[in-house]
Amino acid sequence: MDPLLLLEQAFNGLQFGVMLFLIAAGLTLVFGIMDLVNLAHGSLVMIGAYLATALVAWTDSFLLGMLLALPATFAVGVLVEVIALRTLYRRDHLDQVLATFGLILFFNEVVRIVWGPISLYSGLPSYLSGHVEIIPGVPYPVFRLVIIAVGLLVAGIIYGIVAHTRLGMLIRAGASNNEMVGALGVNIKSLFTLVFALGAVFAGLAGMMLGPLTSVEPGMGEPLLILAFVIIIIGGIGSIRGAFIAAIVVGMVDTVGRVFLPVLLRAFVSDAAADTAGPALASMLIYILMAAILVVRPRGLFPARTG
Repeated sequence: MDPLLLLEQAFNGLQFGVMLFLIAAGLTLVFGIMDLVNLAHGSLVMIGAYLATALVAWTDSFLLGMLLALPATFAVGVLVEVIALRTLYRRDHLDQVLATFGLILFFNEVVRIVWGPISLYSGLPSYLSGHVEIIPGVPYPVFRLVIIAVGLLVAGIIYGIVAHTRLGMLIRAGASNNEMVGALGVNIKSLFTLVFALGAVFAGLAGMMLGPLTSVEPGMGEPLLILAFVIIIIGGIGSIRGAFIAAIVVGMVDTVGRVFLPVLLRAFVSDAAADTAGPALASMLIYILMAAILVVRPRGLFPARTG
């Protein structure tokens, strides 16, 4: 096993993990505080990617377009919560699943109407499109390092807000008993709107960073939503620390497994069988990991404190 390739894939896993954390952080807060199963969270990833691509083209500035896309995604989150989701909090989870699935269809059609069905591609400015050497002989894309840095910075900011501010205190209290928080005079509706909109910003930021790496297209956030749910189950519903650790683990397992599992299988089966079975088994690794963790820790690695 080439150690330099392993190092490169470890960085890829870290980059993928911090991006998954941005999606899972908002999802776990919404699920933990509002008890809302939001299947449309992946659509917010897509909306963030489309808004960033459009604003970068409009301003002719990558950095300015990205910065303008953040408040735009926040505004979308506020509108979605106020118009569509506020009536769902006291409904059962089946109603929430059906309603938010409808939102997925709605958002997919909206982006097709506004931007068309063809995939969009977002280029990178010259200062982000090169490579740097992690160590001598191991070049790595600058933009992927920027994603890692931004993801870790945002993770630190989220932890600081949740753990050390009054807003974070209200968020933690709301996750434990939102009715009691409301009885103490806190405007629960405004708190829910703010939390949901912040979750939309985190998801949109992930989409903004994903856009230049892949293509921006309808439904691009839906596969990531499945991984985000796996992460909050592994980490513990409502736990930011759990979501971060689980996201890094899932990112590493998924990325490194897809590269090295076929190589390991070649020691036991033919190359053709390994190349066929390897990717399939690699895609199962995170679900096997989730099942194994739930056997030992049914509430996840770091379940949010209640009571």
